[in-house]
Amino acid sequence: MKEIFNFGQLPGEYSNLESARIVILPVAYDGTSTWNKGADKGPEAIIEASGNMELYDIETDSEVYKKGIYTDSIIEADAPVSEVIEAINQEVKSYIEQGKFIVVIGGEHSVSIGAVKAHCSAYPKLTVLQLDAHTDLRQQYNGSKYNHACVMARVRELCPIVQAGIRSMDTEEKQLVNPDSIFFAKDTYNNKDWFAQAVSKLSGKVYVTIDVDVFDPSIMPSTGTPEPGGLLWYEVLGLLKLVFEQKDVVGFDVVELCPDERSKAPDFLAAKLIYKLLSYKFTRQGDPAPP
Repeated sequence: MKEIFNFGQLPGEYSNLESARIVILPVAYDGTSTWNKGADKGPEAIIEASGNMELYDIETDSEVYKKGIYTDSIIEADAPVSEVIEAINQEVKSYIEQGKFIVVIGGEHSVSIGAVKAHCSAYPKLTVLQLDAHTDLRQQYNGSKYNHACVMARVRELCPIVQAGIRSMDTEEKQLVNPDSIFFAKDTYNNKDWFAQAVSKLSGKVYVTIDVDVFDPSIMPSTGTPEPGGLLWYEVLGLLKLVFEQKDVVGFDVVELCPDERSKAPDFLAAKLIYKLLSYKFTRQGDPAPP
């Protein structure tokens, strides 16, 4: 465990655990990545970048940090992936029981399995919305069923999923996708009609998992497996704004940032995305009650 400065560089008044409504859980794990390594550096880069954000959000006319945002110590995971997933499950479950809203920052995408597992225990009728370039539905990859290429196969064993931004998959995965709940980037380009269609597929309680490679590499080059043809900033926000307005989002994660010292913009994008979604959550629905 490594102590880090807190998300948003908040003063103690707004960053202590006891009074905070929000918990940031950073997980520095990159054990199953298969191309560009460095996702374990993502949490620290995002939190560092967050210290340079303006804490007033123009769109929602709010300062969500005043709800309190506690940043846990960074989890530096050096263990088998199954153990990492279970440790995250237990940590997230503990915070849910304390009535906190949890944001997990990866790390590679396999860390999401533990977070989803904990939320499924608390919310039995949960749906997971996945924003991603890849379907991640392989049953196993490189000898592991918990590889980051298998994350949504494991999540789908826990609850229903809706997939958006997809533009890459294997023929094995083609047989596994649900055509009624997948939105390919090629079909959604320059078209906002699909936002409502995607939201209609979700249950009342929603967990959102965001692999940053859902964004086009022109604005998010710092990721393990960048794919051309991705979504842009306002497309992602447009969809998620509608989700937060119409559904009860109970938690989310942002994963797969591989920071590049030569360019800080992707780090800042990820930090701003987290703050933006928290602003949607706590201003459009008020201060939600714990489960």
